[in-house]
Amino acid sequence: MGVPAFFRWLSRKYASIIVHCVEEKGKECNGVRIPVDTTKPNPNEVEFDNLYLDMNGIIHPCTHPEDKPAPKNEDEMMVAIFEYIDRLFNIVRPRRVLYMAIDGVAPRAKMNQQRSRRFRASKEGVELTEEKARIREEVIQRGGYLPPEEIKERFDSNCITPGTEFMDNLAQCLRYYVADRLSNDPGWKNVTVLLSDASVPGEGEHKIMDYIRRQRAQPNHDPNTHHCLCGADADLIMLGLATHEPNFTIIREEFKPNKPRPCALCGQMGHEIKDCQGAAREKQGEHDEFADTMPVSEQEFIFIRLCVLREYLARELTMASLPFPFDFERSVDDWVFMCFFVGNDFLPHLPSLEIREGAIDRLVNIYKDVVHKTGGYLTENGYVNLERVELIMQAVGVAEDNIFKKRKEDDEGFKRRMKEKRKRMKAEQRGPAYMTTGQFAPQALGRRDRPEAVQNARHQAYDMRMQHNKVRQDAAQFLKATMKNGGNSSAEASGSADNRGMKRKAEDSDSEPEPEDNVRLWEDGWKQRYYKTKFDVDVEDEDFRKKVVKSYVEGLCWVLRYYYQGCASWKWYFPFHYAPFASDFKDIKGMFTDFEKDTKPFKPLEQLMGVFPAASGNFLPPTWRSLMSSPDSPIIDFYPDDFAIDLNGKKYAWQGVALLPFVDERRLRAALADVYSDLTPEEVRRNSLGSDVMFLGKSHPLFDFIHELYRTESHEDTEIPAELCHGILGTLNLDDNPILPDKPVTSPIPMLRDISQNIAIGVKFKDPHFADGFVFKAVLLSGAKMPNKVLKPGDWEKGNREPWRPQLGFNQHRQQAHLDQSGFREMRIIEHLARSDCGKQNVFLFFFFFFFP
Repeated sequence: MGVPAFFRWLSRKYASIIVHCVEEKGKECNGVRIPVDTTKPNPNEVEFDNLYLDMNGIIHPCTHPEDKPAPKNEDEMMVAIFEYIDRLFNIVRPRRVLYMAIDGVAPRAKMNQQRSRRFRASKEGVELTEEKARIREEVIQRGGYLPPEEIKERFDSNCITPGTEFMDNLAQCLRYYVADRLSNDPGWKNVTVLLSDASVPGEGEHKIMDYIRRQRAQPNHDPNTHHCLCGADADLIMLGLATHEPNFTIIREEFKPNKPRPCALCGQMGHEIKDCQGAAREKQGEHDEFADTMPVSEQEFIFIRLCVLREYLARELTMASLPFPFDFERSVDDWVFMCFFVGNDFLPHLPSLEIREGAIDRLVNIYKDVVHKTGGYLTENGYVNLERVELIMQAVGVAEDNIFKKRKEDDEGFKRRMKEKRKRMKAEQRGPAYMTTGQFAPQALGRRDRPEAVQNARHQAYDMRMQHNKVRQDAAQFLKATMKNGGNSSAEASGSADNRGMKRKAEDSDSEPEPEDNVRLWEDGWKQRYYKTKFDVDVEDEDFRKKVVKSYVEGLCWVLRYYYQGCASWKWYFPFHYAPFASDFKDIKGMFTDFEKDTKPFKPLEQLMGVFPAASGNFLPPTWRSLMSSPDSPIIDFYPDDFAIDLNGKKYAWQGVALLPFVDERRLRAALADVYSDLTPEEVRRNSLGSDVMFLGKSHPLFDFIHELYRTESHEDTEIPAELCHGILGTLNLDDNPILPDKPVTSPIPMLRDISQNIAIGVKFKDPHFADGFVFKAVLLSGAKMPNKVLKPGDWEKGNREPWRPQLGFNQHRQQAHLDQSGFREMRIIEHLARSDCGKQNVFLFFFFFFFP
């Protein structure tokens, strides 16, 4: 979901939804690694049935990590992906299904965002290379030291797109990985594994949701299945709520902001590339044995319990004295729908609604005020009631002018506070430039306030050295200039020839250059300036404004249908870079009827042509690549070498809007028709659409049934007997290149061994089919048992004095520890130590000597 701040807002407002994962680690005995026994009960005191992996959230950090050295080659990347999945399997320990879904060809509405990301990645890569070359030259001219440049091919993350050789190789490696784990890991023994690789159309998380929707619509579905979905995107929370499954948990990496990263130029920690001074590298260890290592901490995982979020929402959304019966499930769907207005992957957010400004709370309050007038809910089973939505939008529109003015006031207040803070910090840091700060800084006699504790001693020491070196360099340059000018030190002050004409920054200036904002939403006439600046039309052009609103209304209907029913149209997309205002939503009831029927997704290589910049053309066949760069190409305008980024009131480029031309599908297909004949058989295979594959081991109840299909060479679709596969329904068909038992599986990775004793089997799998027009009901299923309540009853009402203890983890009956008087005394000692100058170091020593006297 295109809302970077959504999870931060959600986790702060509804803190009890977060549970830190307990993870068992493998052990070593006499140099032999003993893996974790995942057949044992889950240490998190909960048993999960199904684990779903949105694989793109795993592939990216494993192939180009930000906080540790990148893998040296593609083989190491694959091994890193295997290890990541192993960690997740160890934490979750699914007992029925493991579903791995890789992003396939996306709907056109998503392709526009993919196109923007890939063009940005290419542009930023070029800019970083140029910046490194410029700063390298400056540092060397100043006499600094930098390690020699490595001639290393940069990993182009754009290859993580359907249709590339990388994604094809990944699919083969995952087939090997699944066969290996089913053959050798007891924890996988009875698990049904489903692999949906990049050849299967659809985004990974939506392929998972489609599977869940279709299974829960079957009579054999267990309504109390405990689902666990892995992924970091905020839209997974919305998708989980949209299933209306009572037991749904999300697992993701714990977000830790401001993690230290090495300088992209010298590779050292403690500064960014723009501040690099070219200082000699400190020896790592006594014999420099840690020269190629970077201090990293293993990323921890957290659970997000959607059942607890549902408890919070029940208190937020429950309304009394309604003119219609209150239905909590329907109100949850309305809440999910309203969150779309603050941004998603398919539509830009409305200008007046920012998540950081409490936009969702504002929408909920308006919703509760207006719902008495609407006469019902905004949505039903993924379909939108536009007449009721208009009432919400008009209520937001009334407040737009005040919202923009308050935003400006808050922004000015923040800048003022930051400027005052910088002045205070400068006043406190007066003294020698190399003098340290924090607990080691000199303190005036009688000073009572405690100095700030050092958080990272290595970084602190590095900063001290850097400041000291800078003072020495400045003194040396001053001495050289004095000697060069015959002892006349004033020559340096007047400025050398190299510095003539350069504007110097005022000594007392702390302000950073602000991006120009021609719209000025906080001033009268904001609507006229917005449409003139962003769309180049006059605000009086009612027809154009209605056209923008109509497209946005279509988008709202498309997105909600996508979340609840599946892809309504593979062709539809929002054809503008900016959203209309809430006050523009007038007479929208008749603006949408339905989407075009029977649309088809792009093929993989066609999508590459739609989302790749010319710089990533090496992933495409030569004649297709030439369409991106040849001046004679009929679609050369789709691939600009450079493009503008409109900051749109933001501070950083990544927050801005990439003003790229939209791809015309008809022109693209017409141009590709002339080069289709140039594809090799291998490229034709990679350009075709594939199918999900089901894997299981010999001990699985369905194994003999599938084995018999291969023995009889049955090429017809065969229904799965639900009683043999945890109630799962669907159809099976023989795989073209199957993994079969008692036949060795060749490893696609040289560093890993072949599987000589294979006991896994693989077969094509299709979800259950439903007739056109079938509507999946967004309701709790009959027989569903609601989890035990976690939140304290009535804890939001004022004056409640009932004793209450928060639930820690998943187990409501976990025995809580109690301290005697000596324990309380020890805790007070620890608290005192933690607040003292020595901070965490003293606490560590206390525990060490306490437990190891």
